[in-house]
Amino acid sequence: MDLVDLIARDRVAIDLKVTSKKQLVQEMTKMLLESDGLADSGLKTRDIVGAAMERERLGSTGVGSGVALPHARIEGLERVFVAVARLETPIEFEAIDERPVDLAAFIIAPSHAGSDHLRALSLISRRLRKEEVRAKLRTAPNSESLYTTLIDEARATAA
Repeated sequence: MDLVDLIARDRVAIDLKVTSKKQLVQEMTKMLLESDGLADSGLKTRDIVGAAMERERLGSTGVGSGVALPHARIEGLERVFVAVARLETPIEFEAIDERPVDLAAFIIAPSHAGSDHLRALSLISRRLRKEEVRAKLRTAPNSESLYTTLIDEARATAA
């Protein structure tokens, strides 16, 4: 499993307009549910948002440096899906370093997929931990460039 297996072009957004953690999760859920592989899944927005917000109540997924990795386990999923967004305006996310968030990767995984869920979190976290990757994502001119930055970085790391 690598980021190229998890992130599709239609699940990447640039300059997403949100004003709260919940709205971010709602918009990213919408991206996921409208994407290839999930459009006909029968999953409900409220169920995914509810699971993600329940996870947030356990502790913020704002990991620092302007990055958030909200995630949830969802009944009825067959595999892990990831949506990535750069926000138009940073939002408060109760991050560990108290900085507002402007980069987010939302991960949904099957309820029974403990190791795949953790592996996806680890892959994305490692990628976004690099300052040079975050800088490229923050200056990407469009969603294709943002996607390519993530995937090219993944390929370079794998090589």
